[in-house]
Amino acid sequence: MTTIPISPVKVHISDKIASAVYEGLMSRPKWLPSWLFYDAAGSRLFDEITRVPEYYVTRTERAILSKYAGEIVTRAAAGNLLRIVELGAGSADKTRLLLSAAIERQETVFYEPVDVSASALVEAQMRIEDELPGVIVCPRVQDYTHDLELDSTLPNERRLLMYIGSSIGNFEPGESLMLLERVRAAMDPGDCFLLGVDLVKDESVLQDAYDDAGGVTAAFNRNVLVRLNRELDADFNPATFGHRAVWNAAESRMEMHLVSAKNQEVWLPGIDLRVPFEVGESIHTENSYKYKPGAAESLLAKAGFWPETTWTDERGWFAVSMARAV
Repeated sequence: MTTIPISPVKVHISDKIASAVYEGLMSRPKWLPSWLFYDAAGSRLFDEITRVPEYYVTRTERAILSKYAGEIVTRAAAGNLLRIVELGAGSADKTRLLLSAAIERQETVFYEPVDVSASALVEAQMRIEDELPGVIVCPRVQDYTHDLELDSTLPNERRLLMYIGSSIGNFEPGESLMLLERVRAAMDPGDCFLLGVDLVKDESVLQDAYDDAGGVTAAFNRNVLVRLNRELDADFNPATFGHRAVWNAAESRMEMHLVSAKNQEVWLPGIDLRVPFEVGESIHTENSYKYKPGAAESLLAKAGFWPETTWTDERGWFAVSMARAV
């Protein structure tokens, strides 16, 4: 097995955190960027979320990929060898379905997982190389939301670039279009893009998914305050902030907030900032946009792709769309 070393981080994460937190907590209403969730503890909590009964997203998308992996790989390759690239790869759990299908049609496949978390990439690389000897893992630590560089493809090789898990839903509509335009600019004509999106559904299903009975999502939300205490020397008391999940029908999104249970002031020495909170005042920590049927295909077309095929589950809860770079 060929092991490819991880590329160096291009973004100074501490400076990025300081700038984002200062801007967000000085805003009215207050907010924090959702990428702050994913430190080591947050990543573990999110993995736990994907296994709670109420959270349908991961298992529904996995079922779609499991059912159609062979067709996806065949369509993307279009008679060529296939290289698979994944944005926000994390543990790359669902991606192994497509990697396995690719190995069935070619002896080896290059896999480029892109993520800001070096630890997640190392873990994914070790697992994939152990389970799928035909995969050559080329991990890249990179903030793909601002800059994306891809390795050149080999002769007679096409690229399948994946952005699954409904991660696109965490971006504002204008931001999601700009992200897809940057992704398209990094791809070659004929390459394919696979996008997973969560679809609009009954509000009760959404509410339960983002506020599970076991409190895992609440712990995930509060963990962002634990991270700020550690990295910015803040003195948040997470127990004094409640988790709130809200369906915003007008914007077609689920929102997560941390709501102050009392009047209090938080001191963040790392950015020289004192932040007052009134009882009931919230920090908006995440948006998760839900798409109507056909909306993802329209977004891909605006970004310079040609939508080809969309696969959904039987209930129409989730969609995986393939589009080709033109």
